[in-house]
Amino acid sequence: MSERSERGGTVSELEIPELALVALVGLSGSGKSTFARRHFAATQVLSSDTFRAMVADDENDQSASSDAFDVLHYVAGKRLRAGRLTVVDATNLQPHARAGLVKVAREHDVLPVAIVLDVPEQVCWERTRSRPERDFGRHVLSRMQRDLKRSLGQLGREGFRKVHVLRGVDEIEAAQVRYERLYNDRREVTGPFDIVGDVHGCRAELEALLEKLGWVLRRDGQGRPVDATHPAGRTAVFVGDLVDRGPDSPGVLRLVMGMVAAGNAICVPGNHEEKLRRKLRGQQVRVTHGLAETLEQLDAEEAAFVAEAKEFIEGLVSHYVLDGGRLVVAHAGLKEEYQGRASGRVRAFALWGETTGETDEYGAPVRYPWARDYRGSATVVYGHTPTPTPEWINNTICVDTGCVFGGQLTALRYPERDLVAVPAAREYYPPVRPLVPPEPVRDPGVLDLADVAGRRHHDYGYGTTTIAAENAAAALEVMSRFAVDPRWLPWLPPTMAPSSTSTVDGFLEHPAQAFGDYRAAGVDRVVCEEKHMGSRCVVLVVREDRGGVAAGFGEGGGVVYTRTGRPFFADPALNEALLARVRAAVTSAGLWDELATDWLLLDCELLPWSAKATGLIREQYASVGAAGRAALPAVLDVLAGAAARGLAVDELRERTTRRAADLARYTDAYRAYVRPTDGLAGVTLAPFAVLAGRGTAYTGRDHGWHLALADRLCAADPQTFTPTRRTIVELADEAQVAAATDWWLELTAAGGEGMVVKPYAGPAAVDGRGRLLQPGLKCRGRDYLRIIYGPEYTGPERLAALRQRSLGRKRGLALREHGLGIAALDRLAEGAPLWRRHELVFAILACESEPVDPRL
Repeated sequence: MSERSERGGTVSELEIPELALVALVGLSGSGKSTFARRHFAATQVLSSDTFRAMVADDENDQSASSDAFDVLHYVAGKRLRAGRLTVVDATNLQPHARAGLVKVAREHDVLPVAIVLDVPEQVCWERTRSRPERDFGRHVLSRMQRDLKRSLGQLGREGFRKVHVLRGVDEIEAAQVRYERLYNDRREVTGPFDIVGDVHGCRAELEALLEKLGWVLRRDGQGRPVDATHPAGRTAVFVGDLVDRGPDSPGVLRLVMGMVAAGNAICVPGNHEEKLRRKLRGQQVRVTHGLAETLEQLDAEEAAFVAEAKEFIEGLVSHYVLDGGRLVVAHAGLKEEYQGRASGRVRAFALWGETTGETDEYGAPVRYPWARDYRGSATVVYGHTPTPTPEWINNTICVDTGCVFGGQLTALRYPERDLVAVPAAREYYPPVRPLVPPEPVRDPGVLDLADVAGRRHHDYGYGTTTIAAENAAAALEVMSRFAVDPRWLPWLPPTMAPSSTSTVDGFLEHPAQAFGDYRAAGVDRVVCEEKHMGSRCVVLVVREDRGGVAAGFGEGGGVVYTRTGRPFFADPALNEALLARVRAAVTSAGLWDELATDWLLLDCELLPWSAKATGLIREQYASVGAAGRAALPAVLDVLAGAAARGLAVDELRERTTRRAADLARYTDAYRAYVRPTDGLAGVTLAPFAVLAGRGTAYTGRDHGWHLALADRLCAADPQTFTPTRRTIVELADEAQVAAATDWWLELTAAGGEGMVVKPYAGPAAVDGRGRLLQPGLKCRGRDYLRIIYGPEYTGPERLAALRQRSLGRKRGLALREHGLGIAALDRLAEGAPLWRRHELVFAILACESEPVDPRL
């Protein structure tokens, strides 16, 4: 329905939706451009004159109008797609010109609005004559005036949802624009919410569910529930389909209507409310799918209640955007591009969803699985299609669990994301298709590209994360070309964040900040482990060589891989030889029987660094050292000669001497991690965690347990295994803190890389709120950091700049990868299908494409 504003007063208030396409309509010279400049931002206004100038270098070249409007419509579409108000400054006097604008608005599901500037022709003529670039005659304006008069009665019928007519110069000057929010925009309502699935007349189950959620029901004199309140101030949200099929649709309506009227609930319509609405309006509908039962039940109600119910249903809005845009509720769900929009197409999708045009074996329409393509940031909660168990799919969830068909009535607690349900008392209405369809047959050992490709949202029990499509593509490249067989890839190590930047003079990282970080997180005991300068290495070893199939992985006796899932050695024989040593050590240490497993997953460091990074050391580090050692002595010789001749070069000479000393420390730093190896000769493993075995993830064990097992492997084969030195620190004991700091200083002064500080409670340690803690904070030595930041990073100016480094993104990435890894190990222990484990491992690798400073 169009709205018309034709006020004769001195002030006209024009109500315009915050998101709309606004067409200014008026004669040339009526003041449209001036009006647009006064009321809208310059970037919001698309002028036909400007676009003519763009395509023809002359804004008055009417022969260019067709091309100009093509470009204008294109730009308008781009703005509307991005959710930006768009104003079209053109005469817009011809129906075909306006039809193009209405079409663009409809294509982007926004409301078209017309603002008519009805200025006397004489005024327009006088203004036109004062503009030398406008050289058309008076007859042109006369024709425009006739077109305007004809247009006034047509705008609403053409599709403009609001029409504002401003008559005369004074009314145009006095007009004020006021923006109004769309009915579906309830972003200011932040909850918390209890979002209830399709009720379908099951009043008893609704009462039981609300009471289970903590709601207090209020009843009328006849004992009927007419309202409910929650002592914690929660808001109920109903996803529609309150009526039909069940035993008491009027009772459900009475309760929900009361809650909405009291401000305790929000409700969107379902397709069953839409059908009932049309029936109550006297329209022809097919009385099927439970509508007959609802009409019979309403016949027993008073006419006043039926009228009230009709009014309530008439006022329901297709969907709501809530909680600052983070939550969307619609009966059948809503694609991202429809959220917060208003059109018949949006309403239709919200009520019915989309179908493929096919029918299934039960004759029911096959619904398009829009949720699998959803990549929006807002959580979408919906109903409409009964499902036995709600499942999160790309940040969407269906809470219709088929109560009326004998299933359950389910609510989602938001933002907690907890599901609460009550069982149906009985099956009230036989479903067209079985509520619990036959499980699709899927080979648990076969992966599907759809499980990992594109933008993916993961709710993995320790948090949530969204993987960008471009990051998934990068991970797919690595997984498909370089990584080990996914069956042998149950876990990837997370990146590790450094401690907070040090305030100790001369240090960028220092134990004081690492200890302080964990104190702030509520940790009272940590273990400080020597940080081996090697390459992160994961070993999955099976008790019997070639026994991988029996162990549930694949053919082979195990695998040795890097932190990005690649085989550690290019020569498979080296992997097999190292696995044989590890297998023998585990056997000698008695761990197979003690842990009742036929395989173990070990987190290790492979030493030396040069075993894996020889090329990197030679090209990136040794070349810098060699260049400096060749150049700086020669420079010092020249400066010595200059000083002998009495030239004032002392300051430059001193600075160059410091640079030479820094370069020597830099060279010593990287050389400390280089030693000759030949095959496995000279190669050792430093294990520090036993992550999993058959049916068990050991992430809940403390680090004392993990390191004790690592020590037993070292004792069993000291040639293959290198122990990890460590010290345990009670953070409340200043003496222990001081001793650990001294230990770190001695370690790094002797050429060690530094240490990793970990919560002693173990890899899956959590804080007081149940959130995962950082699995470890690395605290690297002053000289080792020269490898990372350059030989001269300790200079005061350079160090001051580095202290401004931001650690937030790195720490967030470390926690996300750690949580995904712990969840992957849990699924491995549970015996989850390969694809369920692999989607999390894949996500860890995809996170590695995040733009984070690699030096951190």
